[in-house]
Amino acid sequence: MNLPLLCWGRRLFLGLTLAFLLLLGLVPRAQGSHIRAGDIQAKSDTTAARNPRRIFFKMILYTARSSPVKQESATFFFGDGTNIQNVPRTGFAQVSADTDINVFYFEHTYNALGQYNVSFVGELRKANILNMSPPTDRYEFYIATRITIDPALGINRAPVLTAPAIDKAATNQVYLHNPAAYDADGDSLTYELAPSQRTGSLADDIIKLYNNIVRPTDIPGFQYPNTRDAPGVQVPYVNATVGAKSIFQINRNTGLLVWNAPSSSSVGEYNTQVIVKEWRRVAGARPRLIGQVIRDMQIIVEPSTNLRPEITIPRDICVVAGTTVNGAVTATDPDRNPVDLFAYGGIFPPATFGQTSLGPPTARGTFQWNTECNDVRRDPYLVTFKAQDRPVGGNSPLIDEKVWSIRVVGPPPQNLRAQLISGSGARATLTWDRYICQQASQILIFRKEGPSNFNPDSCTTGIPAGLGFVQVGAVGANLSSFVDDNNGQGLQRGKTYCYRIYAVFPLPKGGESIASAEACVTISGRSALMRNVTVDRTDANGQITVRWSKPTSSAGFTEPAGYRLFRATGQSANPTQQVYTTTNLNDTVFVDTGLNTVGTGYNYRLEFFTAASTTPESVGPASSVLLTGRPDQGAAGNVLNWTYNVPWNNALQPTVIFRREQNSTTFTQLATVTGTATGGTYTDRSVTSGDTYCYYVRTIGSYSGENLPKDLVNLSQELCIRAAPCTPVLTLRSLNCDSLSSVGSASNVAFPPADFTYTNRLTWTLDSNNPAGCNPNGIVYYRIFYQATADAPFALIDSVTTMSYVHRNLPSSAGCYQVQAVDNIGQRSNLSNQACAEDCLFFLLPNIFTPNGDGVNDTFVPKISSPVRRITFRAFNRWGVKVYEGNQDPRINWSGGGNVGEGSSTPRLADGMYFYQAEVEFLDFNNTKRTYKGWVQINR
Repeated sequence: MNLPLLCWGRRLFLGLTLAFLLLLGLVPRAQGSHIRAGDIQAKSDTTAARNPRRIFFKMILYTARSSPVKQESATFFFGDGTNIQNVPRTGFAQVSADTDINVFYFEHTYNALGQYNVSFVGELRKANILNMSPPTDRYEFYIATRITIDPALGINRAPVLTAPAIDKAATNQVYLHNPAAYDADGDSLTYELAPSQRTGSLADDIIKLYNNIVRPTDIPGFQYPNTRDAPGVQVPYVNATVGAKSIFQINRNTGLLVWNAPSSSSVGEYNTQVIVKEWRRVAGARPRLIGQVIRDMQIIVEPSTNLRPEITIPRDICVVAGTTVNGAVTATDPDRNPVDLFAYGGIFPPATFGQTSLGPPTARGTFQWNTECNDVRRDPYLVTFKAQDRPVGGNSPLIDEKVWSIRVVGPPPQNLRAQLISGSGARATLTWDRYICQQASQILIFRKEGPSNFNPDSCTTGIPAGLGFVQVGAVGANLSSFVDDNNGQGLQRGKTYCYRIYAVFPLPKGGESIASAEACVTISGRSALMRNVTVDRTDANGQITVRWSKPTSSAGFTEPAGYRLFRATGQSANPTQQVYTTTNLNDTVFVDTGLNTVGTGYNYRLEFFTAASTTPESVGPASSVLLTGRPDQGAAGNVLNWTYNVPWNNALQPTVIFRREQNSTTFTQLATVTGTATGGTYTDRSVTSGDTYCYYVRTIGSYSGENLPKDLVNLSQELCIRAAPCTPVLTLRSLNCDSLSSVGSASNVAFPPADFTYTNRLTWTLDSNNPAGCNPNGIVYYRIFYQATADAPFALIDSVTTMSYVHRNLPSSAGCYQVQAVDNIGQRSNLSNQACAEDCLFFLLPNIFTPNGDGVNDTFVPKISSPVRRITFRAFNRWGVKVYEGNQDPRINWSGGGNVGEGSSTPRLADGMYFYQAEVEFLDFNNTKRTYKGWVQINR
């Protein structure tokens, strides 16, 4: 039968298209099933060169013994666009009846600092994995380890997963697995579950087609085993709710994975990821995530008449470095089968564990660890113990696992002594024995007034905050003395000072010692005492009165020759400006004028000196009471806060709040509040919307101890508050995507042009009831905030007096806005709602271009395109061979050249049809990515 030429042309085109799609990866690929689990370890260069960019790796794969496929070599991707192929297996051993372990070593030197994902893409997974969408034998096996190359990290070693992933699950029984990870640097580890992932291509295709770029995605239809297994219920186990819906979860801190429990319908194979995250502690900052290890593991559920053994381990303990830790581990089996005991963790060796009997009735093992100073760290050491039975009748072994926590702390410093320095009663000398653990970084010195009955146990390190101790110094761990002169101000007379010290250990391991025994010293006489720092007048030219008491003399301490008073602006600032001096010892009052007391606090320190000593003694500091306030953002009311920094206690008697209402000249008592050591707060709900209210507070303080001043009255400045401006309600005019698309479709040139810009138009009103009692009057301008991308902060871009705004000359319409009202006394409203604009996502490539140099249609560019951040464009000939690739020009601008990438002088391609794939990253708020495939004709 003869077919018309047109039909043959269509058949040829369809055939070529099919061939191209097959070359893109849609053809069936070789299948395999031997990999059961795996993970990759990493460490930085430990050779003499110490190159921070040179990283050593070790991959462990667990494979099925029954499979004819043997993993004798592997390909790895380093996350920087490079790979290493045919890495030979260097270790191979049987770890269980049906599982082998395979070990691969390799290394790589990176060209730049940064974070990289080092990955292995194995064979296709087995068919019929139950917690994935079928067909599961089309999904690649994928594991990876993330590393951070940063010289500031020093020698860094990734987490090591010491326990093999080989245990079977049985129906209607709890399944357990613990990777038993440890970090040799002492970094903190956390555990998470995650879906198993695929890469879309095997290693050879990633190298040939995707420039070594691995793009893992969650496997379609992935479900955690308990979610898929709807009939499953919990069975008796630690903290289990028997009969409740089954659970599949991992302990974030210990790594113990629990599936409680597979049901009778769960028989089959499952996969999941366990992610171990590595956190580096940094002084003065939150822990930094510097790496993670992904273990992808298989769980095989079988029907079984075998019952799990039960293991018993010692209770969690804390020990002082240098202690020998001994522990007895036992296990019994309900079927009276012998039981093998195992121990996993980062302390083997030097720790040891040996089994002394298999049972029945009881399997026994002995643990021993001789701890050292180098073992001190903040996090406990975790030892995972596993009991595995030896069943009969063809059943698979089952296990029980538990985790023992051992925290190693530093020994307390010994023989702390405190004594007065000869010739001066205002300083104390502390001495102690040289600290036994010289790995420590510092000895911290703490002081409190009066003795304590603190008696720490082996789990209590440092000094708890509630005991009243304050840190007064720190010295290197190699030192054994310290002089306390109260930061140059001298210790106050008439008081007993008690000291304790403890050691801290360097990061990243961290850790502390137990605190030392207490050493006390009593200083005779009585210092002058600050009594008042009270605001007399609230004004830019205001006034504060300062009072103090006269010191008393005693043996070895003569009366001072005079006083010097110092002041600082700010409640916590160090008073260094001398504002008063006198030799009249009965003159204990100073009136400080010319101060801006409207919204500023002041701090004072008194210094007194004697003829017998060249070192003056000092008391204080003592600050004024500073009152701040604002309208409540959530409801009608005014929120008041006050702060102070004083040597007496203002918390023993209530603070009194006074208020003056609008159009009144008199303050009346409003409420009383119990303050704290540093201040207090109160919310006045009895207000009328729009009215102005003025406040001040009165504190009443006392010194602790007999014959010391009490009932010390101090006033804050006066503060007036008016209701906050009402919150704007923002509207953003949406972009007409249809009109833009039609303009591009009707144009004979690419749209939008390169210089095209967007305009966003904003309008707003005021919500007269947000917050309740807000003030819609007196607004003088509005602040406009803009967020260009989802991960960018809102930034102030303009201020206007009208209730509308036009944002012009934008490269993209995408972005979010907020507006804030400001009234004539500077008060700001709540931020408005967020109003966001989205780019129109349209992208159309032509089917023909004519690169003949006539200046018309010479390059291949989008006919219609939303703003684009990046396009990775690849062209293929009819046999699926890639002839061009570029990713630098967001408008493609392909001139029809071949063989190499953009920006090079290359031979032009022959006229004809080519297939393309364009991976487009749009410049929209959500960073949308889409892939477009099609064909284009080159005609010259």
